[in-house]
Amino acid sequence: MISIQLPDGSKREFDAPVTVAGVAASIGAGLAKAALAGKVDGKLVDTSFLIQKDSQLAIVTEKDADGLEVIRHSTAHLLAYAVKELFPEAQVTIGPVIEHGFYYDFSYKRPFTPEDLAAIESKMSELAKKDEAVTRSVLPRDEAVSYFKSIGEAYKAEIIESIPSNEDVSLYAEGKFTDLCRGPHVPSTGKLKHFKLMKVAGAYWRGDHRNEQLQRIYGTAWASKDDLQKYLTMLEEAEKRDHRKLGKELGLFHIDEVAPGVVFWHPKGWAVWQEVEQYMRRVYRDNGYQEVKGPQLLDRSLWEASGHWDKYKDNMFTTESEKRDYALKPMNCPGHILIFKHGIKSYRDLPLRFGEFGQCHRNEPTGGLHGIMRVRGFTQDDGHIFCTEDQILAECVNYTALLQKVYKDFGFTDIIYKVATRPEARIGSDEVWDKAEFALMESLRASGVEFIIAPGDGAFYGPKIEYTLKDALGRQWQCGTMQVDFSMPGRLGAEYVGEDSARHTPVMLHRAIVGSLERFIGILIEQHAGALPAWLAPEQVVVANITDNQTDYALEIVNSLQKQGVRAKADLRNEKITYKIREHSLQKVPYILVVGDKEKANGAVAVRARGNQDLGVMSLADFQQKLQAAITDKV
Repeated sequence: MISIQLPDGSKREFDAPVTVAGVAASIGAGLAKAALAGKVDGKLVDTSFLIQKDSQLAIVTEKDADGLEVIRHSTAHLLAYAVKELFPEAQVTIGPVIEHGFYYDFSYKRPFTPEDLAAIESKMSELAKKDEAVTRSVLPRDEAVSYFKSIGEAYKAEIIESIPSNEDVSLYAEGKFTDLCRGPHVPSTGKLKHFKLMKVAGAYWRGDHRNEQLQRIYGTAWASKDDLQKYLTMLEEAEKRDHRKLGKELGLFHIDEVAPGVVFWHPKGWAVWQEVEQYMRRVYRDNGYQEVKGPQLLDRSLWEASGHWDKYKDNMFTTESEKRDYALKPMNCPGHILIFKHGIKSYRDLPLRFGEFGQCHRNEPTGGLHGIMRVRGFTQDDGHIFCTEDQILAECVNYTALLQKVYKDFGFTDIIYKVATRPEARIGSDEVWDKAEFALMESLRASGVEFIIAPGDGAFYGPKIEYTLKDALGRQWQCGTMQVDFSMPGRLGAEYVGEDSARHTPVMLHRAIVGSLERFIGILIEQHAGALPAWLAPEQVVVANITDNQTDYALEIVNSLQKQGVRAKADLRNEKITYKIREHSLQKVPYILVVGDKEKANGAVAVRARGNQDLGVMSLADFQQKLQAAITDKV
C-alpha cells in the first residue's frame, strides 16, 4: 500500500505504484485535465512520474509558479521542434527558461529573418494543435552521444560528452523531435497555447566569443491569453518609456563608440544627475555620514589583499606604470578601509559612517551593455559603516527606514525585501552569523514589512538584505543593499581600540540606496516616462512670450525664478505661442508660463501644467508658491 499525502493534509492510498497523473485522476477529471506536472517530496516531476513509496505530492497546474516554468520550458522545446521542421539543417544547442519566457540557440547557415520568425511561430501553433504526447526516456551517456551524432546534432553530442560516462541522461520526444533535457515537461503539446516569438539575437556557443556565433530566438509564454496580452501591452509601454529613446528625444545624454559603456551627459541630463546627487548628499549629511573621496587607481597589492584580484580580475581595467600593476577600482570598499585605518580609532568613534559618490569601472562584456542601465563606468552612492557587532541591529533599523523615505521621494513605494542567509562555505562563527541575520531580519520587522528569506544566498563573508523596486509597469529593479562583512576589515588590517583597551576588528556594513546613479536615473526616466517630477525635471519652468512686447517681462520672470534656485529659461523666439507650447510639452517641461500684454500689465502669468492642464492666470508670487510647494513635497 502506497500512501500519498496532499497539500491540504489529506491522504490517498494505492495498492500499487501510481503516476502523478493517476493520483490527479483519482481526485477528479478536472484536475487530471489541468495537471501539468507534479511535485513529489519537493521535487518537480512529469505527470508520468511513477510514485513507488509513501510520498508528499502537489499537483502542479497553470495556476502555480512551477506550472508557468514548465510551460515555458516546454515551449522552448516546441520552438526547437518547429525550427527543425522548417529548417532541417539547423542544429539545436541549448534552450533555457528566462524571466518572462525562454530562448533557444541554433546553428544555421544564414541569419533568420523576421519572415522566418513568423513562419516558426505559425509552425509552433500547428504542432501544438496536434496535441502530441511528450514522453521521457533514459539512455546511458555513450548511447545518447551516439544517437545525437547519428542525427547530425553535434552540439547536443558535445554537451552530453561533458557528462560523466557512468551517468544516464534523459531525453524527451514529441512527434518526430527528440531533445536532451532534465525536464519536466507538459504531458502533451496541446497544453502550449499562449506564446509569442519576440526577436533574434547573436550568442556565442557556451558564451565564449572564441566559439561560433549562434542565433538566439527569444520567446515568451503564459498560462492564459489575458496574461500574454498584458505582457505584450507592458512591452509596448516599456518601449515608449525606453530610457535610451527618451534620453535622445529629451537631450539628456548619449553613448558614443569612442567610449563604449560610458555616458556623455548633456546639460539637461547633468541637471538631473546633480539633483539626484545633491539630494543623496543631503541624505548623507542629515544621517551622520561623513563624505569621503578615494582614488580611482590603486595598486594591485591592495586588490590582492582584499581578495578582488583572484575573484574579479577579469572584470577589472588594469594598467602598468614603472613596473607596478594598478587597477581602476570596481568598488569603493577597500579605499574606505584605508581611510578608516588612517589614525587610531576607538570604540567611542563607532559607528563610523563613510559615504562616497565613488566612480567605479568594470569591464562588462559589450553584449551586456544597455544604455545607461548597464555601463562600464558608473558612480555609486556608496556607503560603509564601521561598527561593533552589538551596533549592527540599530544601524540596519535606521538604514531601512532611511531607504524607504528616499525611495518614496523618488516615487517608489512598492519594495520587495529579501534576506540572503549563510551559505555552506563561509567564514565566521555561527554565533556571529546568528547575530547578523537576526539584525537584518529584525530591522525589516521594525519597519513593518514582509520579507523573503533566500537560504544560502548570502556572501561568504556575511548575510545581506536586497531591496528591489517595482516600477509603474510592475518591473523589478534591485537597487538597494545592506551587507554585513566580517572579512574585509580583517584582511586589510582595520582595527579599533575597545573598552578593554585591546584591539578589535570592526564589522563593516556595505550599503547603497540607489546603487549606480547612471542606472537609477535610467530607472527614473522609465518610471516617469520622461516626465520627471518638478523637483527632478532638468527644466522646471519655461516662460514663453506671445510677442516681442513681453520680452523684458519674460526675462524678468526668469531672473526672479533663477534667483530662487529654479531651473527656468525664456523662449523668446519669433514663433506662434501654440508652437512653443507644443514643443515644450513634448519636452515634458512641468510648467509653461505664457505672458502677453494682459499678464505683463497685471504682473501675472498664464500657467500651463504638464499634461495639457490650463491652471489659469495667477500672480507670479502665487505661482512661485505653488512651484516651491511641488518641489518641497516631491510631488
